Amino acid sequence: MAHSRRIRGRAPSADYWPGFVDAMSSLLLVLIFLLTIFMLTQFFLSQLVSSKDTALENLRSQIAELVSQLALVKQEKADLQTTIATLQASLAEANADKDKLTAAAGTGSQVAVLQDELSKQKDISNQALAQVELLNQQIAALRRQLAALEEALDASEKRDKESQAQIADLGRRLNAALAQKVQELARYRSEFFGRLREILGDRPDIEIVGDRFVIQSEILFASGSADINPSGVDQLRKITDAVKEIAAQIPADIPWVIRVDGHTDIHPIHTAQFPSNWYLSSARAIAVVDFMVKEGVAPNHLVAAGFGEYQPLDTGTTPEALKRNRRIEFKLTER
Repeated sequence: MAHSRRIRGRAPSADYWPGFVDAMSSLLLVLIFLLTIFMLTQFFLSQLVSSKDTALENLRSQIAELVSQLALVKQEKADLQTTIATLQASLAEANADKDKLTAAAGTGSQVAVLQDELSKQKDISNQALAQVELLNQQIAALRRQLAALEEALDASEKRDKESQAQIADLGRRLNAALAQKVQELARYRSEFFGRLREILGDRPDIEIVGDRFVIQSEILFASGSADINPSGVDQLRKITDAVKEIAAQIPADIPWVIRVDGHTDIHPIHTAQFPSNWYLSSARAIAVVDFMVKEGVAPNHLVAAGFGEYQPLDTGTTPEALKRNRRIEFKLTER
């Protein structure tokens, strides 16, 4: 009765809850938009970098092939120069023989043979010189092509460095924006849990731990049981009404769930219904989820999980610590 008088005597306060919900919805839409832009940018930049790497690899392959061809051309040029030197030596010997024969007044037939041989040697020498000239032209063309490839390679490497710098800058800006939005989301979640505390009342067995709303198991269940007691039904219905109110405000394209976690203390249980604390904690979480579904919460927005005694809030062994570890947690999170 005294508690009722305090409620009736309390000064009316403004209902800020719809504004909080709208702000959180807008914040989540902005966050998803930023993540979408980031993923698209990463995709297109990765495609650009991949194409640049492929072009760079092709240029390097062409350069290696041209270098190999250049080495072969140089070797052929050296061989031709050796052949020319040999032919020139032979030509000199033939000229010397011709002079000797002319001086010795040899027969006309021998002179004609020597002149014919000399003419053949000159033709061979001219062909060799033509081949050398052609090879020199090919070498010059290869050098020009190699210079153009090196220039294209330098330009590609420069563009690649610019792309990497753009990616790094975009990543830094997106990380900064996401960090700011995450901080705002945490603040709105804290205010939401504060609203739940107002609904359930200022009780020592109900608390907010990080991003989770924690309610002691004794409020909902008897010891060693997974059946919701009558007083627990009233408290759980208040939580369910708040969840339905939130669900009506969240846009349909935002994936979210309420995760219901069951926890026990370190004392083991071994019954036909609950062979271990795993079974008990899971059964309690499922019972809460089943109740919320029957009260109108969409099943696809609920998750039940059992943790047994393996994630305590208090590592002590006092009765207060054990009681604190026997709990049901509600966490609003992304699906």
